[in-house]
Amino acid sequence: MKLLKQSLAFVLCASLVLATAPCGFAYQADQSATPAPVQGAQQTAEQLQQLVAPIALYPDALVAQILAAATYPDQVVEADRWMQQHSDLQGEQLGQEVDKQPWDPSVKALAEFPSVLANMDKNLSWTSSLGDAYVNQQQEVMNAVQVMRERAQKAGNLNSSSQETVTQQGETIVIEPADAQIVYVPEYDPWVVYGPPVVIWPGWYSYPGLFLPGPGIAFGLGFGVGFYGGFGWGWHHWGSDWHHREVIYNHNTYISHSRTFINRNNFNRGGGNFNHAGGFQGRGPGGSRDFGRSSTPQHGFVAPHSQTGSHSGAFSGFDHGGVARGFSSRGQSSFGGGVHGGGGGFHGGGGFHGGGGHSGGGHR
Repeated sequence: MKLLKQSLAFVLCASLVLATAPCGFAYQADQSATPAPVQGAQQTAEQLQQLVAPIALYPDALVAQILAAATYPDQVVEADRWMQQHSDLQGEQLGQEVDKQPWDPSVKALAEFPSVLANMDKNLSWTSSLGDAYVNQQQEVMNAVQVMRERAQKAGNLNSSSQETVTQQGETIVIEPADAQIVYVPEYDPWVVYGPPVVIWPGWYSYPGLFLPGPGIAFGLGFGVGFYGGFGWGWHHWGSDWHHREVIYNHNTYISHSRTFINRNNFNRGGGNFNHAGGFQGRGPGGSRDFGRSSTPQHGFVAPHSQTGSHSGAFSGFDHGGVARGFSSRGQSSFGGGVHGGGGGFHGGGGFHGGGGHSGGGHR
């Protein structure tokens, strides 16, 4: 009888173990199946040049805002939708409402340029690829911008005008607004303006007010940025440190805290952070601004992102059909008279002349 009881007890224990084992094993399997960060293939110099072609000829501070905001593609979508729903807001009121939103400062800054924000939403696959590249190949992306500017300059399509100033500082080409309070976004065809044609980004959609058929550059309406001077994310808080090939925000190196992309060069498997130390350096060679840089852990990573192709991104193959808004319609309502007509026309070797304000529609 004693032996029988021991046998029954053994069978009962074994049954309990087997009954609970699947959960335990499943839990262990789930733990072991947690994917390690994928070290995806980086893009070549030519691919990066193709990637930055649509924005390389923008003013330096706007390039900085776009590169930073591209690391938050989800917020770009949300912000563009929000702008469409609040098209009645103007000037200071618009800035105050934008300031309340939980977006990254770079995304808030693009509220100053609604057509640029809408273009990023419409070409979301490109936007996410640009953000991915900036996070993982920061200096190479900045190099690509300079390469494309040099190409446009050699093609005769990048020169100073009444809208912007183009200067050579050593080997660096700097683009700044001619008037610090009015920013003009150049209109051009990113696939032909650089001389020898650039391969079109797959699925790219041109956006009204930003695209100009032909090899030249034109300017439509300018955006008054003075409305946003009192906000910490406004125009004057951004810049490009070409000496270190970095985006600058508030005189420090901008480091995205987006969880969309993984930094493949600096990923720390223990904590998922990387450090970028430095201090204020004054001015760099050639007169370029050499800003101070933050020295604290600056980028946390959570969700791994794999790059399966040369144009892969967090939203690869996915485009939002943003509602088209030209400078004339959105600009006037958003900036309360802060939009100015562009006086300059095409310049460069394309043989184009004339120009005028975007609202005339003569370039379409």
